[in-house]
Amino acid sequence: MLTAFARAFKTPDLRKKLLFTLGIIVLYRLGAHIPVPGVSYENVQTCVDQASKGNNSLFGLVNMFSGGALLQITIFALGIMPYITASIILQLLTVVIPRLEALKKEGQSGTAKITQYTRYLTVALAILQGTGLVATARSGALFSGCPVADQIVPNQSIFTTIVMVITMTAGTAAVMWLGELITDRGIGNGMSILMFISIAASFPGALWAIKQSGKLADGWIEFITVILIGFVMVGLVVFVEQAQRRVPVQYAKRMIGRRSYGGTSTYIPLKVNQAGVIPVIFASSLLYIPALIVQFSNSTAGWATWIQDHFVKGDHPYYIATYFLLIVFFAFFYVAISFNPEEVADNMKKYGGFIPGIRAGRPTAEYLSYVLNRITWPGSLYLGLIALVPTMALAGFGGANQNFPFGGTSILIIVGVGLETVKQIESQLQQRNYEGFLR
Repeated sequence: MLTAFARAFKTPDLRKKLLFTLGIIVLYRLGAHIPVPGVSYENVQTCVDQASKGNNSLFGLVNMFSGGALLQITIFALGIMPYITASIILQLLTVVIPRLEALKKEGQSGTAKITQYTRYLTVALAILQGTGLVATARSGALFSGCPVADQIVPNQSIFTTIVMVITMTAGTAAVMWLGELITDRGIGNGMSILMFISIAASFPGALWAIKQSGKLADGWIEFITVILIGFVMVGLVVFVEQAQRRVPVQYAKRMIGRRSYGGTSTYIPLKVNQAGVIPVIFASSLLYIPALIVQFSNSTAGWATWIQDHFVKGDHPYYIATYFLLIVFFAFFYVAISFNPEEVADNMKKYGGFIPGIRAGRPTAEYLSYVLNRITWPGSLYLGLIALVPTMALAGFGGANQNFPFGGTSILIIVGVGLETVKQIESQLQQRNYEGFLR
């Protein structure tokens, strides 16, 4: 593999792409450490240090996607999350709104328009989320229990608030632009690369925090155990993410003039985890809503106390069971809206394709639905286990924390993006008759 890296950098155009990608990554990480105007940097650091010692995981998911920039209230505080949310919303609306579905079928021009709509929605969501973050920081609710939480924004005038929101919105637009630059001129999908870097940047600090909070042999046993769990999980995720059910497809021969067309055999690759990481993100986001309501309501009623006890810390059986069931539900839901068996069957019938032993048309659609439902069950259960096993394993040492570095969302994104990027470099090396990463 090291030889493949050396050959990648010896190829002039590939080296240029790799160095360009690394340069964008450096800019992105620099922006994640520049504080927003109007924020007291000293007070923020005090509260961040205190939060890292506890289990304050209310904003854990968004903070993870921003590479820790959210809780430090930097210019890239919102990170890539508004773009992810906008992309998911547009993808869901494509199924509901006929106009968007028609655009999707128009090819490159339609995709360009949908991308433009995604950018507009990203900016709108950034304004909304930036306003919410500034309001939360001003009220002191961003770091509950920190003695200087209400002094994070010393000047609470309207002008300062507007400047903070505009700065964070511009930061989100800049992140979106940097991601598109990587896609156009670098290696891999830009947004995925930035997400990968954001998550990977939090790994060293999270691992060291586990070591410092450990009790067995000064924390070294917990530290080594977590790393071993991480290796096992990476192997499991790679195995399942690469697994697929290949449905054979045969194309009939057609004579046009004196030439024969068709007669080829191919297959439809149906992945075991067809939904990817989306169900975990949906379930996590939905479970944050009750905790947010309780935090902003400041209520001492019975329902608020019950939610605080059962759904905030993340290690209660009610939370674990609800999280698991939501992941399974969203896995089936997302597969149902992202893969249309009837459309695939119609396209196969149009071009003379058929599955051996299955009649074309409706029987083919029913067969594909049957196969997809069967492989979605193990895929959804795998997602639920990947999301929950780390939390339960770490709870065995008395330190359950949703910011566990090898948690479900982070490990799925790290492995998925890593595999896709390596495959792209591999394909470019093979085009030049070089030996790649994979033997």
